[in-house]
Amino acid sequence: MKYVKQFLIIICISFLGEVIHHFIPLPIPASIYGMVLLFVLLEVGLIRPEHIRETCNFLIQAMPIMFIPPGVGLLEKWGYIDDIWLPLIVALAVSTVVVMAISGWVTQFVNRRFGAGKKEEEA
Repeated sequence: MKYVKQFLIIICISFLGEVIHHFIPLPIPASIYGMVLLFVLLEVGLIRPEHIRETCNFLIQAMPIMFIPPGVGLLEKWGYIDDIWLPLIVALAVSTVVVMAISGWVTQFVNRRFGAGKKEEEA
């Protein structure tokens, strides 16, 4: 029953993201609204991490399975991408490296900006 309650909390927040997306039709996916809403609720303490921890861990563990359908879809549409596979691979490789580099820089910035002060205060 605990998992049903946790999953229901996550689904309700996701539904609220859909509702927000309906009323604020920006070119932002509804799932992003839901994630931001979940973040805000966690930050203000209306939802505590232990309210959703086990279900979130399960969903993270099941995440690799979610990549199978898009992979099969790519194989089914190979005829459409057969002519452009090389530029597609180059674009994917370059964008992956760019995203990794920017994520690393942002992480280092946040650690320097906020993490270093906490370490000094604890010492």
